Amino acid sequence: MQLLSKADLSAFRSVRFVLTDMDETLTFGGRLAAQTYSALERLQQAGVRVIPVTAAPAGWCDQMARMWPVDGVIGENGGFFFRRRDRGEGLARSFWHPAEHRKSVADRLTEISRQVRAAVSGAALAEDQPFRLTSVAFVQPDSSTMRAAIVTALRDAGADVAVNNLWVLGWLGGYDKLSMTRRVLAEVYGIDITRERDDVLYIGDSTNDAPMFDFFRHTVGVSTVVRYLSDIPTPPAWITDGPGGAGFVEMANAVIASRDGV
Repeated sequence: MQLLSKADLSAFRSVRFVLTDMDETLTFGGRLAAQTYSALERLQQAGVRVIPVTAAPAGWCDQMARMWPVDGVIGENGGFFFRRRDRGEGLARSFWHPAEHRKSVADRLTEISRQVRAAVSGAALAEDQPFRLTSVAFVQPDSSTMRAAIVTALRDAGADVAVNNLWVLGWLGGYDKLSMTRRVLAEVYGIDITRERDDVLYIGDSTNDAPMFDFFRHTVGVSTVVRYLSDIPTPPAWITDGPGGAGFVEMANAVIASRDGV
């Protein structure tokens, strides 16, 4: 990793899409700062499409897609994509699973959550679980032993698993942030991320960002990513000075400066 502040002004000239984690990448300490929201808007005004790619629940993503200066939101670690319609205030929604399978998947996730709570004493569902459509989230426990037990119980029940700074997540379908990104950019924007990967920059902070850090060339970790490097096989190419939203602002400034040719 290199300090983002040392990047050449032309380093990100090819970037047309900024994909960003949300929790502790756009936010810090659970809060979204005004300067971070402004950075989203400035990227949009500069002609860069911004898409949060997050483990956050559908209820949060619905609000972000409707009201934030973003092009859409990939949520629950790849379970869906919500995008504001071109006309009106409604949302266009697409899911990893086809409509005819979504109820059976949801029912299976409910059963998996019951199995995990039965197997791991003290395992607690996240407060946002009622707002989730495609995943089950457990509160990130302080105990590493309990965290490992939840991960094991989810895998034993047949779930895909990821851990971030807030949750231990389980879902069904074999997808992740990268595979849903590939689908969305191809189907909605006509972008093949294998051929056109230099058009995309990804910024994140924790272990569930690992597939994105591994695939894209333009990758940025906010400063707190150092806490998770032992679990990230390919570290981001660049690291910011600041944590969370402050780091996102640094990245936005660098991308806009590259596009302006300053």
